[in-house]
Amino acid sequence: MQIQQALAAACSALGLERLDAQLLLLHALGRPQNDRAWLVAHDSDPLAPDAEMRYINLTRRRAAGTPLAYLTGQREFYGLSLQVDSRVLDPRPDTETLVDWALTLLPPAGSVIDLGTGSGAIALALKRQRPDALVSAVDASADALAVAQANAQHLGLDVHFTLGNWLEGASDRFHLIVSNPPYIAEDDPHLANLGHEPQMALASGPDGLDAVRTIITQAPARLLPDGWLLLEHGWDQAQAVRALLAQAGFSDVQSHQDLAGIERCSGGQWKPA
Repeated sequence: MQIQQALAAACSALGLERLDAQLLLLHALGRPQNDRAWLVAHDSDPLAPDAEMRYINLTRRRAAGTPLAYLTGQREFYGLSLQVDSRVLDPRPDTETLVDWALTLLPPAGSVIDLGTGSGAIALALKRQRPDALVSAVDASADALAVAQANAQHLGLDVHFTLGNWLEGASDRFHLIVSNPPYIAEDDPHLANLGHEPQMALASGPDGLDAVRTIITQAPARLLPDGWLLLEHGWDQAQAVRALLAQAGFSDVQSHQDLAGIERCSGGQWKPA
């Protein structure tokens, strides 16, 4: 089977997007993920039998719903190449909205903590963009922290990682608290399509906002005066999250839109009386 035939079969028979099919083939061939031009230049080359079998296995798993990042073992996020697997959520491009907002609020040599860090995507992106910042990250999963720490070491970024549940156990105060917590309702039928990812990082109570409520309750004690709390949430949760922030005493409560125009993140400033 030639390269072009393998790609065509993956797209037509299994319904894969062409980009996914190309990236999986590059992975099966042991080539870099940015080498798609090589596939075009070698589209008539035959696939070795072992590479063909690897590719067939990968494409079938992708068609069954396994995230592409879990199959290739990597995900690009905010210019970083992160190692990811089923121990952590597959970082979404939407979350870059949270990083963009955080960077506008982080003062020189400021301190920031990322709650529920998973692969470390947010914390590592902030540290790469602001080497002067003191960046900490927390996760309740030891497996997730192992992934995040491996990413930090691979990227050469100095982030302080701690095992813990949100802000419990934190003793410092921060200029900025950021989080992409679980925010899907526990009975949401869409969870069935996310079965390959860790459920504890996806669902949070009957309305999906249990983790958000916990973080908002804990944050004032861990924020410096005029510090900010920023939270990612679901596409239809901005109004509810703003209300929770306002009820807790946060000021300048607002939401920011992602590239699709969806209110993806909400936050507020803590100004103690």
